[in-house]
Amino acid sequence: METKKVGVGFGVLVLKEGKILLGRRHTDPSKADSELHGEGTWTMPGGKLEFGETFEEGAIRELKEETSLVTQVNDLEIISLANNRVPDAHFVTIGLVCTAFEGTPSVMEPDEITEWDWFSIDDLPDPLFSPSAEILENYKEGVIYRK
Repeated sequence: METKKVGVGFGVLVLKEGKILLGRRHTDPSKADSELHGEGTWTMPGGKLEFGETFEEGAIRELKEETSLVTQVNDLEIISLANNRVPDAHFVTIGLVCTAFEGTPSVMEPDEITEWDWFSIDDLPDPLFSPSAEILENYKEGVIYRK
């Protein structure tokens, strides 16, 4: 019998002039690349933590891989911790906020994310990827973790 394991992932809340960067996940589940079933939803840049990485290193890597944006460790802050579960997957999701970066967002992985766009934090698209929604709620409410 296969032992299921908990994964560790993160989402990066990229802020620019009161707007946040979100990408639309591909509608094809095989391309949306999420064990948490986020096909067709809007999501923050992010991904899975790789062995040996700090949270910040993983966030910097994924931000560049997915959007071409470049940031530094000092420009990231941990703002959220979540326990995301669906029937066949379980992730601890760390949310980080990024307020300083270089570049313009580009679709770097078109098979996974079909577009990037900026949205007012008070007027977000629907549907949101559930881990991204939780990071946003925590950020807006000023809490790190909700039971």
